[in-house]
Amino acid sequence: MSRLQLFPDTARIEKDSLSIGGCDLSRLADEFGTPLYLYDCATLESAVRTYQGALDDAYPVQSSLTYAGKAFLCLALAEWIQQHGLWLDCSGLGEIAIAAAAGVSRERLVVHGVNKTGPDLEAACAHAGVIVVDNLAEIEHLIRLSHSGPLPELWLRLQPGVLVESHRYTQTGQPDSKFGMPAEDLLRAARLCRENGLPYQGLHFHLGSQIRSPVPYGAAIEKVLDLARESGLEDGWCLSPGGGWGVAYHEDDLPQAEVESYIRFMAEAIQKGCQARHLALPELHLEPGRSLIARAGVAMYRVGVVRRTAHRTWVLLDGGLADNPRPALYGARYTALPVRQPDRPAAGEVWMAGPYCESADVLIEALPFPEVREGDLIAVPVSGAYHLSMSSNYNGARRPAVVWLEHGQARLIQARETPEDLYRRDRRLVK
Repeated sequence: MSRLQLFPDTARIEKDSLSIGGCDLSRLADEFGTPLYLYDCATLESAVRTYQGALDDAYPVQSSLTYAGKAFLCLALAEWIQQHGLWLDCSGLGEIAIAAAAGVSRERLVVHGVNKTGPDLEAACAHAGVIVVDNLAEIEHLIRLSHSGPLPELWLRLQPGVLVESHRYTQTGQPDSKFGMPAEDLLRAARLCRENGLPYQGLHFHLGSQIRSPVPYGAAIEKVLDLARESGLEDGWCLSPGGGWGVAYHEDDLPQAEVESYIRFMAEAIQKGCQARHLALPELHLEPGRSLIARAGVAMYRVGVVRRTAHRTWVLLDGGLADNPRPALYGARYTALPVRQPDRPAAGEVWMAGPYCESADVLIEALPFPEVREGDLIAVPVSGAYHLSMSSNYNGARRPAVVWLEHGQARLIQARETPEDLYRRDRRLVK
């Protein structure tokens, strides 16, 4: 796989410079500054079409796609999600507030969360069509809330006890996971729903992220279908087998796993399992997660210092750990291209790091790269998911600007934080 293949669909080398969405990256850096995050609308729409087409081909009853707000969420993206008929998964009051401000309709808003607070659940009841219930304590809270008015649909989350091959921080369905309920708790939750008139309507599970084989979903689907039958779900019930399909981040990674094979496997497993149990086919809700948006995003940095030690060449950038903590958290491996003459040959290996006072602030290690100098621009692909949503103000970093690229036009959808934003919430000791 070439590095350019990891970039959005519209990435081109034009006049010795990298462009995306018909926009020259050098000009974008001059206009909006760096670090800068770019989202290519065409790539995102292509991913949606691929998923929806595969679902339409493989599954005979109603199905839908749910965008994971935790990957990255802002008003403009929430509006785009609404316009394209996707559902939106929110985790807590903050994400719900963004969705509500963007006008996301109740029937397409689903609320997750392993430890929802009272305000989280109250916001979910006010704005969402579905709450995914994670534990028995949450059921008790919802019973109390039901006395004040009708609740959204409830889907119960199963802990399927299936361990997938992924980083341990991105595994969610294994035994002893903090997420979801074991079978006995889920059946008790279903009984409590029936006894208290709560709108129990579906089941959910999630195995983890960066999964590259659909096989682990088979065992989880068998368990969740047994529980659907035992808990009395009938016509019109809903099943969400999560998402977590993997993406390639580096040219040495395996190629992007086929969405079609993943969906076909799950659709067939659900249909065969329901037929064997005389269960009605459920509405199928998929959560593509990063595989929907990661490749649509590109991070752009400007080179400051190029420093050579005895064994390494350090290329120090104006961003890193504060806007992308994944290399420090998971050992995530990234690649990059220079914006100027991106196809020129490598001059040696470089280590790319940010400006922060932390040894873990290393974005890319031992990457063959052309000669660069102060002021050059570096573009990092597959930056659309879990960068900005996990970003911080470490060392007083200001979160980057975000630009939407569509039909040759660049639109600012999230402004760069200002120094004043960093202390806007503060209160003085001295009046």
